[in-house]
Amino acid sequence: MQNIRDLHRRSFEAVRPVVARVRAIDLDRPTPCAEWDLRALLAHMTGQDRGFAAAALADVPAEAFAPRDPATWEAGAAVVVAAFAAADPDQQVLMPEFGGMRFPLDTVIGFHLIDTLVHGWDVAASIGAEVDYDDDLLAAARRTAEAVPDGDARTAPGAPFGPVLSTVDGTDGWARTLALLGRDADWAPPPRDS
Repeated sequence: MQNIRDLHRRSFEAVRPVVARVRAIDLDRPTPCAEWDLRALLAHMTGQDRGFAAAALADVPAEAFAPRDPATWEAGAAVVVAAFAAADPDQQVLMPEFGGMRFPLDTVIGFHLIDTLVHGWDVAASIGAEVDYDDDLLAAARRTAEAVPDGDARTAPGAPFGPVLSTVDGTDGWARTLALLGRDADWAPPPRDS
């Protein structure tokens, strides 16, 4: 359990420098999440952080995961790391976004770990930056991505990940993790207008 908590905390340390590079002028940039510009993506990330934090400590409704002011992302990151550290390791966490199912805390932390790393990459791709994830973070993300079920649920509105890309068999490393989650590692934003 402690290892997944440490990995989760370090996922924020890895994503923080990427988010810190976002400028106000970047907020309207497209992202690999087709339905979201960078402002909407950061609002989603902030809402997820606050929602996971609340769910780790008590049963909460789906509204707890609603998008939040992207300017509060840093504070939300601190809240979710602290909540996971304080949560009962033996509890079953209610996840309203997964049909009200309950999952062990370490599984929920894994869900949020991959969400953090993938959305960190989304932010980086949007602004033309790179991510710098340690090998153990990449390995944890790959294990979780390989366990995410594929199928029709991935095409439903609001699905957290797209269908597995056909290129998944020809890729390895981080590109494979992204392909397993419906992301093209070669995605790049259109050039800025001059």
